[in-house]
Amino acid sequence: MHDITERVRLAYKRIAEVDRPEVWITLRSEDDVLADAADVDPSLPLAGLLVAVKDNVDVAGLPTTAACPEFAYVPEATATAVARLVEQGALILGKTNLDQFATGLVGTRSPYGAVRCAWDPERVSGGSSSGSAVAVALGIADIGIGTDTAGSGRVPAAFHGLVGIKTTLGIVPSTGVVPACVDYDCVTVLANDLDTATRATHVMSGYDAVDPRSRCWPADVRLSASPTPRIAVPRAEDLVALSPEYRDAFDRTLASLDGIGVEEVDISPLLDAAALLYDGAIVAQRYSAVGAFLGTAPEGADPTVAHIVRNAEQPSAHRYVDDLAVLTSAKRAAEQLLDGFDGLLLPTTTEHPTIAAVQADPLGINRRLGTFTNFCNLLDMAAVAVPGADTASGSPFGVMVVVPGFADQVAIDVAASIVGSDAPVLVDEGVDVLVVGAHLRGFPLHRQLIERGARFVSEVHTSDAYRLVDLGTTPPKPGLVRHGSGHGAPISGELYRVSAAGLGTFLAGLPAPMGLTSVELDDGRWVTGFCCSYDAAEQGADITSFGGWRAYAAARPVRA
Repeated sequence: MHDITERVRLAYKRIAEVDRPEVWITLRSEDDVLADAADVDPSLPLAGLLVAVKDNVDVAGLPTTAACPEFAYVPEATATAVARLVEQGALILGKTNLDQFATGLVGTRSPYGAVRCAWDPERVSGGSSSGSAVAVALGIADIGIGTDTAGSGRVPAAFHGLVGIKTTLGIVPSTGVVPACVDYDCVTVLANDLDTATRATHVMSGYDAVDPRSRCWPADVRLSASPTPRIAVPRAEDLVALSPEYRDAFDRTLASLDGIGVEEVDISPLLDAAALLYDGAIVAQRYSAVGAFLGTAPEGADPTVAHIVRNAEQPSAHRYVDDLAVLTSAKRAAEQLLDGFDGLLLPTTTEHPTIAAVQADPLGINRRLGTFTNFCNLLDMAAVAVPGADTASGSPFGVMVVVPGFADQVAIDVAASIVGSDAPVLVDEGVDVLVVGAHLRGFPLHRQLIERGARFVSEVHTSDAYRLVDLGTTPPKPGLVRHGSGHGAPISGELYRVSAAGLGTFLAGLPAPMGLTSVELDDGRWVTGFCCSYDAAEQGADITSFGGWRAYAAARPVRA
C-alpha cells in the first residue's frame, strides 16, 4: 500500500513541476485520490496505476464537458470501460482536455486552452485525446483513456512516443461516452509501453448489454500472428502526404524490422475511403451527436468544431446511403488487400505541426494528419500505434499495425516484434490444447495450428498416467493413451490456445484412430489433448521411455 500512495504523491508533485494546467479540465484533489488508494487491494492486476480520463468519457461525480462548458453535466455512473479499470485497482486522477466534442486531431480546439506537446510547447499535442496523451507523456499518469474515431487515440501517441491501442469497434464498450460518430467511436488506451496498454485494454474489453453496439470476440478469433509475420506496406505513391522527415523515419523503421516479411501493396482504396469521414455524408453522424446543442450557439463553442458540425447537417439521406455502399465495397477491398498478410504497417500521421501553423490552417493540416488513420474505424479495422525510428532531428515518430476486425491480437503480436518486446495477451478466449507429436513446432502438422491462429502457451508434461506409442503412420505421429496414475511416465508436449471454432475444425478433421480428450498435466491441470484408441496403441511401438516425440524423432532422424 505504501508504494501505491507514494505513486499518487509523486504524480501530484509532477503536476506541480510541469505546470501544464491546459492538460486538465477537472483534476481531483490529492487527498481524494489518496483516500481511494487506501482502499485498493494490492493484488489486483492494475493496483495503483493512475488514469487520466478524456473529458468526453463519464466518471461518476465529475463533470463531463466534452471541452464545452455549456454542455457540462455530472453523471451518476462511470463509463463501463473506466469502471472496469477501477474495479481492477486503477485510480482516477481526473478529466483531461480534448479537441471539443472529440472533433479534431490537433489538440488545439478547446476553450480550456490548446494542449501543448509534452516535449515541445510550440508544437501541437495531437488530438482529440490530447490531455490524456500528454498526462502520460509527462509521467503523471500510467494510463490515458481516449477515444478514437478518426485517429484521436493514435496521432497523439505518435507525437509522444507512446503506445495507442484502438480495438475492433464494440470490443470496448462505449457506454458513458459522449458520441462523436456513434457507429465509429472507440474507447482507446495510451500508455508508455505495450504491456501496460494491453493489460488496460484487456480489462476494459468485454460485452456490455447496455451498449447496443457492444460485441464479443468471435468463435474463430485469431489468437496469434504467424511465427514469421508477413506485413503489407504502402507503395511510394501512397506516401506522398508524408513530410520528408517523416518519410525518412518510416523508411528507417522498415529497414530495422527483423524477422518480418515486407511487401508493398496499393492502399489507395483505403485512402479513398478515409475521405468519407469528413468529406462525405458520414459526417452527418457528428451533427446527430451534438448538432442541436451547437445550434444554440453556446459561448464556449470552438469555431472550427462548430463549423464542421453545422455543415454536417447538409448531406441528404440518399448520399448517406450511397456512402455506406462505398464503405461496404471498401471493406471488402481491404479484406482482399490483406489476405495472406498479418497486417498493414503505416506511418501513423504525416508531420508534427506547430500550434501557430494549425491556427493559420486549422482544417487543412488537421485533414492531412488523418491521412492514414481516418479509414480504420470506417472499415471496421483495428490498429496498434507504437513508436518507430526517431526522426533525423531526434523527435518521436510513430507507426501503426492495422488489421481486419477481430484480428487485434495479431496486431499486438506484430507491434511487439516492431518494438522488440514480448507480446502481451489481449485476447484470452479459446481452449488450451496439448499436442505431443506431429503438431509440435518443427513437425509436419504444426502448420495446422498456425492456420488456425493458435497461440503457443508453454512447454508442458503430462502426469505419469500416460504411455506414448509410434502409430507407424505417414506422416509419422504418435498416440497418447492413459493407463492410470503411476502406470506410465510424464510425456513432454506443447500447450496451445486454440479458438473454439479452430478446435471444432480439428475435431471434425481428425482421422482414425485419433481423437480429442481430457489429459492430465503434471501440475494437476486437465486440458484438451490428442489421444488414440487402445486398439491402435496395442499395434504401435511403445516409445514411452523416450519421454516424448521430439526425443524419439531425434533418435530416429529418418522417420521424423
